Amino acid sequence: MSAKAFQETAEHSAKLKFFSALFYAGSSFLITVVNKTVLTSFRFPSYMCVGIGQMVTTIVVLYAAKMSKTIHFPDFDRSILWKIFPLPLLYVGNHITGLASTQKLSLPMFTVLRKFTIVMTMILEVYILRKRFSKPLVYSVAAIVFGAMVAASSDLAFDVGSYTFILLNDAFTAASSVYTKQKLGSEGLGKYGVLFYNALFIIIPTLLGSALTGDLHEAVTFEDWDKATFTFCFLVSCFMGFVLMYSIVLCSFYNSALTTTVVGAIKNVAIAYIGIFVGGDYLFSWTNFLGLSICMSGGLVYSYLTFNNKLTGSSNAGGAQELKIHITEDSTGKYPAN
Repeated sequence: MSAKAFQETAEHSAKLKFFSALFYAGSSFLITVVNKTVLTSFRFPSYMCVGIGQMVTTIVVLYAAKMSKTIHFPDFDRSILWKIFPLPLLYVGNHITGLASTQKLSLPMFTVLRKFTIVMTMILEVYILRKRFSKPLVYSVAAIVFGAMVAASSDLAFDVGSYTFILLNDAFTAASSVYTKQKLGSEGLGKYGVLFYNALFIIIPTLLGSALTGDLHEAVTFEDWDKATFTFCFLVSCFMGFVLMYSIVLCSFYNSALTTTVVGAIKNVAIAYIGIFVGGDYLFSWTNFLGLSICMSGGLVYSYLTFNNKLTGSSNAGGAQELKIHITEDSTGKYPAN
């Protein structure tokens, strides 16, 4: 590859990294607001059924696209389950605990406690993906977590069950991000294969669990199904679940698992401050507000350090080597184009 072609490819890759992260941030913001509307404003009793609707939408959309030859991913065989393991289990845990925590926590406190996903992801990347991080990046992550601790210290609506759900969700999200990055680079499933087979493998046990616990019955007998506004919001939640899962895989494909996690925290700038005025379940305190601001400042510094280098081409030697490897692997087909 010529120097000019390499530079053009590098610039193209940098734009893909940035815009895939922006796409994920927007999707994550929208689905949090929609899920909060469905589960809190309308008091829909089943967060598991919201997740089931999102999985069904993912399967239907991707299968229809595959049949129309719009996208491509491997046909099912016995090896698929082993290739994708343990992602289905992690996705089930992520969906259930994520929706449960959205239902039980105010929007600002939900976003604050989600910050602990970042440090969990960093630790897993070090031990599983053997990555190293510069000191400025580590300091920015530390600022995010410190701000979260400050904000949470003044939570006047503290609930043990809610905090347990959100911390479990943090752990599942971190593990999902790291293993998704690993599977995208090694198993040949491609972005759409990872999405499709995850949804396919997790929908049946989730449906059975919902039925056995009576959760499905509560959802079916919910009294607001005949209201157009609720039905519309529920369908939007289902579609946005697919969009979110796709945006996560896309962002993980072009960026590191840690960057994907931090981007998810950055979009909380809007959610946290909007939640102060919208939703009616946020109890304001200056300590909490200060903690939120520290969190967001650390997240913005991380974003600047990460994406400024990528967009200006002033990345360090390690970043340049990573980009060169990425381009080489794309050209040899190790990372499928789909």
